[in-house]
Amino acid sequence: MALSELYTKYNRVWIPDAEHVWKSAEILKDYTSGSNYLEVQLEDGTELKYALDTANGQLPPLRNPDILVGENDLTALSYLHEPAVLHNLKVRFVESRIIYTYCGIILVAINPYKQLPLYGDAIIHAYSGQNMGDMDPHIFAVAEEAYKQMARKNKNQSIIVSGESGAGKTVSARYTMRYFATVSKSGSKAHVEDKVLASNPITEAIGNAKTTRNDNSSRFGKYTEISFDKSYQIIGANMRTYLLEKSRVVFQSENERNYHIFYQLCSSVDDPEFKNLRLLTADKFVYTSMGGRTDIDSVDDKADMMETRRTFSLLGRSRSPDFQIDVFRVLAGILHLGNIEIRASSDYHLGVFCELLDVSAEDVSRWLCQRRIVLVAETVVKPVPQKRAINARDALAKHIYAHLFDYIIHKINTVLQFPGKQHTFIGVLDIYGFETFEVNSFEQFCINYANEKLQQQFNLHVFKLEQEEYMKEDIPWTLIDFYDNQPVIDLIEAKMGILDLLDEECLFPQGTDQNWLQKLYNNYLDKNALFEKPRMSNQAFLIQHFADKVEYQCKGFLEKNRDILPEELVEIMRVSKFHLLSDFFQEEELGLTLNRGIKVRPARPSVKPANKQLRTTVGNKFRSSLYLLMETLNATTPHYVRCIKPNDEKLPFEYDSKRVVQQLRACGVLETIHISAQSYPSRWTYIEFYSRYSILMSQAELGLNDKKQTCKTVLQRLIQDSNQYKFGRTKIFFRAGQVAYLEKLRSDRLRGACITIQKHVRGWSQHRKFLQMRAAAIIIQQYVRGTTYISAKVQFMHYIERRRHSCRHETVVIQRYVRGHLVRQVYQLVKVATVTIQSHTRGWLARKRFRQVETVTAEVSGFVCPSNHRAIETHYQTQRENFEREVQSLKFQIEHIQNENSQLQKLFQEENDVNDAIRQEVARLTTENMMNLSMGILYSLSCPLLEGLKPRGVVVNMIPGLIAHILFMCIRHADYINDEGKIKSLMRAIIDSIKKVVKTHQEDFDMLSFWLSNTYQMLNCLKQYSGEEDFMKYNTPRQNKNCLQNFDLSEYRQIISDVAIHIYHQFVTIMEKALMPLIVPGMLEHESLQGISSMKPTGFRKRSTSIYEDTEACTISSILQQLSHFHSTMMQHGMDIGLIKQAVKQQFFLVGAASLNGILLRKDMCSCRKGMQIRCNISYLEEWLKEKDLQSSSAIDTMEPLSQAAWLLQVNKSTDEDAQQIAKMCTELSPVQIVKILNSYTPIDDFEKRVSPSFVRKVQDRVGSGAGSAQLMLDTQYRYQVIFPFVPSPQALELIQVPSSLKLNFLTRI
Repeated sequence: MALSELYTKYNRVWIPDAEHVWKSAEILKDYTSGSNYLEVQLEDGTELKYALDTANGQLPPLRNPDILVGENDLTALSYLHEPAVLHNLKVRFVESRIIYTYCGIILVAINPYKQLPLYGDAIIHAYSGQNMGDMDPHIFAVAEEAYKQMARKNKNQSIIVSGESGAGKTVSARYTMRYFATVSKSGSKAHVEDKVLASNPITEAIGNAKTTRNDNSSRFGKYTEISFDKSYQIIGANMRTYLLEKSRVVFQSENERNYHIFYQLCSSVDDPEFKNLRLLTADKFVYTSMGGRTDIDSVDDKADMMETRRTFSLLGRSRSPDFQIDVFRVLAGILHLGNIEIRASSDYHLGVFCELLDVSAEDVSRWLCQRRIVLVAETVVKPVPQKRAINARDALAKHIYAHLFDYIIHKINTVLQFPGKQHTFIGVLDIYGFETFEVNSFEQFCINYANEKLQQQFNLHVFKLEQEEYMKEDIPWTLIDFYDNQPVIDLIEAKMGILDLLDEECLFPQGTDQNWLQKLYNNYLDKNALFEKPRMSNQAFLIQHFADKVEYQCKGFLEKNRDILPEELVEIMRVSKFHLLSDFFQEEELGLTLNRGIKVRPARPSVKPANKQLRTTVGNKFRSSLYLLMETLNATTPHYVRCIKPNDEKLPFEYDSKRVVQQLRACGVLETIHISAQSYPSRWTYIEFYSRYSILMSQAELGLNDKKQTCKTVLQRLIQDSNQYKFGRTKIFFRAGQVAYLEKLRSDRLRGACITIQKHVRGWSQHRKFLQMRAAAIIIQQYVRGTTYISAKVQFMHYIERRRHSCRHETVVIQRYVRGHLVRQVYQLVKVATVTIQSHTRGWLARKRFRQVETVTAEVSGFVCPSNHRAIETHYQTQRENFEREVQSLKFQIEHIQNENSQLQKLFQEENDVNDAIRQEVARLTTENMMNLSMGILYSLSCPLLEGLKPRGVVVNMIPGLIAHILFMCIRHADYINDEGKIKSLMRAIIDSIKKVVKTHQEDFDMLSFWLSNTYQMLNCLKQYSGEEDFMKYNTPRQNKNCLQNFDLSEYRQIISDVAIHIYHQFVTIMEKALMPLIVPGMLEHESLQGISSMKPTGFRKRSTSIYEDTEACTISSILQQLSHFHSTMMQHGMDIGLIKQAVKQQFFLVGAASLNGILLRKDMCSCRKGMQIRCNISYLEEWLKEKDLQSSSAIDTMEPLSQAAWLLQVNKSTDEDAQQIAKMCTELSPVQIVKILNSYTPIDDFEKRVSPSFVRKVQDRVGSGAGSAQLMLDTQYRYQVIFPFVPSPQALELIQVPSSLKLNFLTRI
């Protein structure tokens, strides 16, 4: 589809506006070819006919669909042009409070003028090791990309940070250096990283100042080379500076200050150490009070002075205690020099100045007010006017400060030097951006010249990357037209260019700015389109730079370029007895020394000057240093950071479109967009396209296995013109507007699907209502119709009830008489039967009793006979005699047995004595050998045991902690023989051996799990058998017999506990290393719920998971499998369940914390659909805990912050009630985390709404700024305190069997 065909009704365009730069408008009528105007309606309801430029065929820029607005990368926009960039930055900065945005290879950083929690160590570690497109844009992402490319390709890198004064260049450069210092810690005692960071406060103190635009403006350019060794750890650094603003030392505009170091020094006026400097307060020195206020809000100069001195010491200068004092002497001398008045009488400050710098007051006074003129025949000394004397004084101050600045930088470089040769380096360039003021002079000319060179290098690099992208994707390369600023550079630096003419004019003693300007008019006016003359001025000239047309005032160009100090004053300084000052003014300058041996080739042949003075002009030196810089940058891989100043009032999160667009034009962002938009600006991977536009595919197309071919088939069907897209190897390239067209088709399809769903839902709802109404009508009819029937029925029932009552009474009377008669008959029959039974029974009992009495009487009569009585007595006597004889016999046998027993006891005692002697000898020999065998025991126990566990052999069935029990039995034996030396040696040997095993296998998860389990069991054994009542109460009587008897090993229990804690932390670290790479892909990126894809285009910076590869992605199942592996290993080694729960809880915390950090640092993760995915994954983890019976471990509670974040992504976010509910429910999230998620919330479809800034403020007011409100990231390194609870073993020591598979034949059971 052609671009002009997209100008249809309801589409939106951008209209130029004087106040807002661009205004959005909606098309009211389709555009027809040849029309002179476009009917549009502005957002305020105004309708107008926008006139079109029919001559050039220019149509107003189309506005991107809202779904594409707010993306991390501007190149992900379908329409790439200035208003789209401006609007996208505004949405991100004002509404989402996001300060970083990618624009292809550029990181755009907008100064928020507010402290943000984005730069902690946790965030540094979060970005470390990540691909650039995987996380939200950040300065750390650029630093990581440079560090990674350096490590992978062994190629030097450069990070170029540029922007206007006050845009945040210095802070950005500082954060990149801090990132390198953090991720590349060397661990050496030299602390090179700290020294590199310490150089920042010093350079800011001597090179930064307050301006009307910035309270901490860098007044010089700085290129810092951070050197790395082969391990890619920092070993040193080197700093190069460019174009220090020396004029600030002697002059400041209103509301500006001199360099910070002067005010820091004046704040120490009461310090006894500085008494000899004769300091005054800042408002009493001329050089520090020209701008009015001498202080800055929220800046403590005295505290900054302490920090400056501390960093001086950190850099190693503490070994030279006079160094700091010498520096402060020079600074104090400059302050006093500024207070010198040109008059006839003596001056107090002149005396102090000369005393501090150890120079002749008479000579200084003379040559400030006079000058020497050397003629052919004589030398004349001539007084100079007061103004010229003041200029000489100021020139001396500027030169002294410039030399001091170079000296300090040189000393810093000396400290940061390193022995040997660097392997690679990363350079950080913090340099001034393009400048244009009401009055532009020599400084602005040099700055803009440097930016022209940088812009040229940037354009060529972007062009090169664009060409490489096409070649990599096998797409035919077509020549792209882009702006080439080589003509402007030639105008400035080529032979007989502006700089050459300026140097030439400086050769003449009587040369003036006006003469030089006239030469420029003669050479370039009407001959070079880039050079113009102002209409109303003869003292200025205009140059058309790449960013804007700038008018330069020629006044002061020659003086600043010459930068001449009277030779007499130079000689006075050179002969000073203050060696630091005298070294400043030696013949060989430091800059020439540092640059010796470097050959610079200019872009165009330049004039070869014959005069020495010409070679030392400021312009010449700046050009040479700039050539050197460009040569360095061209030899590295550059990375670009463009800092933007959103407003001139320094208001937080206020966006001035006029100021922003000026800077975007000046810093090359729009040029990047222009180059990208020339051909195919929108680029999607096949996976992204398939995921996003699968809704436009037919069932047959979705059934194809080759997703790449499916994308091609669908796209050819949707867009007939094949010139509007190209198929690359891994990506699809679209021309401008085609993605917007596809989004329109997708929205239409979704809208149609929504209408269909609504139709069926509404039909079902109405049908359900109809059924309910019909059922209600039937019920009403039933009640109405049944009213008469019910009345008649009631009357009939009353009649029946009365008849029933009457019949019932009569029936009861009849029943009463009948029942009485029947009962009486039964009674009579029972009575007769009862009497008959009783009579027969009583007779039978009487007869039976009579027969018994007769039998007893007969027996008594026979027993009473006398003869029977005598027989009985005789029988009893005989039995008694027999019993007595048997007793005598038994007594004799007992005595005999007792005698034999005594003899046997004597023999047994003798045998026991012999056995005791043998046992003691065996114990002595065993104890002596045990000390030497302890190390062998540990190794022999561990390795075969683990080998036996892996194939699930017989050893798996052994008791938990067998090794610990065996070692304890060895300890118990040493206790039994009561040898204190032996038991101490044994305990030390066991502890040292465990430490050595753990150290040797510190990366072996199985080995650590095994020894953690056994060390913990050993600790329990020492407690269980210690003999202490608190532990003995859990033992069986048999176990209590095995308690230690002679020694208290509580001291060793503490040592073994410390060893166990160390093993546990190493054990957890290994689990974290294995689990960490799976968390973000499995918990956040993988779409476990099919059909709710949240994938969107990512622009130039592609996510690593978006590349079209047939690789298996990490899923939630990957995490669960890893956790199951950990759990099964711990169970196999018999680890206590309490310890397992602690380890699992720690891993669940890591999963929750890393996932939440990923949400906070990735805008593409903040969507409703992603919240659904996360909650689903949390439920899988909860099911895993139930399956392993670990619910009581409280592991799922550690994921509450992540669960609340997922809920926050899904809940409604519009009304006051919603804000109140969020404040009530999100108790585990800090206020800054809640606000960050709300600001980052990204709709995936047009049907979703963005979170309005007003709603975010409502939530912010309700959650407040409680404790921890400044904490954005969760600390993934946090560890719960490990606890080793006492768990007695039920195993009896004497029943333990040592498996033969352990090969411990040297152990003997005693």
